[in-house]
Amino acid sequence: MNKLITLIILLLAGLLQAQTTISGRVVDNKNQPIIGANVYLDGTYDGSTSIEEGKFTFTTEEKGTQTLIISFLSYETKMIIDDVSKLSNLNIKLREDVESLDAVVLSAGTFEANDNSKVSVLKPLDVVTTASALGDFVGALQTLPGTSNVAEDGRLFVRGGNADETQIFIDGIRVFTPYTPTTNNIPTRGRYSPFLFDGITFSTGGYSSEFGQALSSVLLLNTIDEPDQEKTDIGIMTVGATLGNTQKWEKSSLSFNASYINLAPYLSVFKDRNEWETPYQGAQGEMVFRQKLNNGMLKFYAAFDTSKFNLTQEDINVEEGVDFALNNNNFYLNTSYKGILGNNWSVQTGLSYTFAKNDISVITNNIEDKENSAHFKLKVKKRFNSRFKLSFGGEQFITDFNENFRNSDFNLSYGFKNNITAGFAEADLIFSKDLALKVGVRADHSSLFDETDIAPRMAIAYKISKNGQFSLAYGNFFQNPNSSILKFERDLKAEKTAHYILNYQYVNSGKIFRAEAYRKKYSNLVKFDTEFTAFDSNFNNNGEGYAQGIDLFWRDNTSVKNLDYWVSYSYLDTERNARNFSQSAQPSFATNHNLSVVGKYWIDSWKSQVGLAYGFSSGRPYTNPNTNQFLGERTKSFNSLSLNWAYLVSPQKILYCSVNNVLGFKNINGYQYADTPDFNGQFNRRALTPAADQFFFVGFFWTISEDGTDNQLDNL
Repeated sequence: MNKLITLIILLLAGLLQAQTTISGRVVDNKNQPIIGANVYLDGTYDGSTSIEEGKFTFTTEEKGTQTLIISFLSYETKMIIDDVSKLSNLNIKLREDVESLDAVVLSAGTFEANDNSKVSVLKPLDVVTTASALGDFVGALQTLPGTSNVAEDGRLFVRGGNADETQIFIDGIRVFTPYTPTTNNIPTRGRYSPFLFDGITFSTGGYSSEFGQALSSVLLLNTIDEPDQEKTDIGIMTVGATLGNTQKWEKSSLSFNASYINLAPYLSVFKDRNEWETPYQGAQGEMVFRQKLNNGMLKFYAAFDTSKFNLTQEDINVEEGVDFALNNNNFYLNTSYKGILGNNWSVQTGLSYTFAKNDISVITNNIEDKENSAHFKLKVKKRFNSRFKLSFGGEQFITDFNENFRNSDFNLSYGFKNNITAGFAEADLIFSKDLALKVGVRADHSSLFDETDIAPRMAIAYKISKNGQFSLAYGNFFQNPNSSILKFERDLKAEKTAHYILNYQYVNSGKIFRAEAYRKKYSNLVKFDTEFTAFDSNFNNNGEGYAQGIDLFWRDNTSVKNLDYWVSYSYLDTERNARNFSQSAQPSFATNHNLSVVGKYWIDSWKSQVGLAYGFSSGRPYTNPNTNQFLGERTKSFNSLSLNWAYLVSPQKILYCSVNNVLGFKNINGYQYADTPDFNGQFNRRALTPAADQFFFVGFFWTISEDGTDNQLDNL
């Protein structure tokens, strides 16, 4: 019996000796205990969960070198590889997962408008449901802070910069002619349909070193990666018609969108202040082909448009008015590829080509200009880990511009060629989910100026609470003068700005608040000594200026059921001494105060979405030759209230109506003065008013799709 007891004791002792106890404590980077962390040996069932004070303990029969895994939600998983005999009394510190949904984001100067982004202030759908936008992505962006209302122009004017200071990219590749040409006092529109894009990033300043040749801002448009189904979209409107179709195959898809606009029927009912000989007519077509490859996606985007019109506009110095005719043809081709190279390397590359031709007639002068432009870009990115990413690349811009001017006295040809070679590098450093840093540098070499410009850039963000964070951004930005200058003078250098931005952002349950203060300092701005750029102008780079202000934004789509609204306000203080300015002054396109209110409300009983958009801008500067003040007077404030109504006739049929400036505010964009004084020594003037105080739009949109529910305003 004693021998049996002894044998049992020896066996138990052997079993106990065969087991090893693994123990320790799990804490965060502030040494606070983590309760509920999973701790286990990889490839076994041996493990435990941390309890009070973050402690854990368990036993294992495994021997030798093993892998201990420690994981917990919102923290990076940690692995410890060592002999099991050394895995006791451990003090394990977990780092926060910097890729979690509540991690800090670099937001200074940038508005994300992507359905898949962490923070969105504007959705792609807002382009077609904002009452004042009229289906133009530029019109929707003009409801965001940082933009100035220049109603007669229609382009983006950002933080004291003129419209040429904003550049537009499609899938990361430059668009050289993003707007349709027009004449004085008739606003232009963006060339491209919002229905082919699913992401918009609008940077009002401090943007990545990946992008250059833009003094003020960049607008990034991303085409849809993968359509959800095959469908056909048909639109019949008071100003024309649209047709779109999407086809899908196993690894590829094709989408196209075509439109035809003719304002003759509309103008026969709602006459404006112009005398139209040939009202505006335009045709536009776009297509996107997508091909999935083993490690990436290839996209092929092409767009063309053609337009023409002929009219006579009032002019205080020309009794019979000014005859103006325009015929435009534009073609844009864009090919891009995004792919994975392996070992955490990725590549993004693309090529674009633009051909633009304008035939313009002004009274007896005829002008023909042609532009051939191309952009090639290659970007490589290495993800070392979730906390450190490095990207670098290069790009080439090529421009060949020619213009011919002729009348009864002259027949002149002129133009320029320019190649810009650029390189960039940028690093993302994520210290924790509360602190992130982006540093980069860019170099641009212009063959025209034989000069290289170096532009360092930096952005840092710090999360101060669960929902709030601060961001800082700084950078230098360079841009070559535009074709209206380079076609006459090439002995110049790139214009420059320096951006300083402080941003606060709060996001919580469908609500977002942004406050941003900024300062921009301009140098090397082009000046000339004639009324307009011409052969006899004397040019130099002695111009300078500044722009500073505060932008506020609030959006809420959860507090009131079925109501989505946003409010934006901008204060701008700016002066510059550039172009033909005689002294530093606030330019005529800049407004000190801009306010925008946009609201959309779904009414179940009406099967309708109703919306409004109110815009206010303080008066704009102008020069009164009856005084000795340069740009010393102000127009009256701009006001406009627009309404829209979308009625769901059936799940795939929508009737859409909108009225711009429904209250009929008599807005004034500026004044034109006579060239010579009257017998009292006073210069007479006329007000520059919009061609029409109001614009009415009615459209019927019908979608034919596989599921029978999709429509062109797919949240209705």
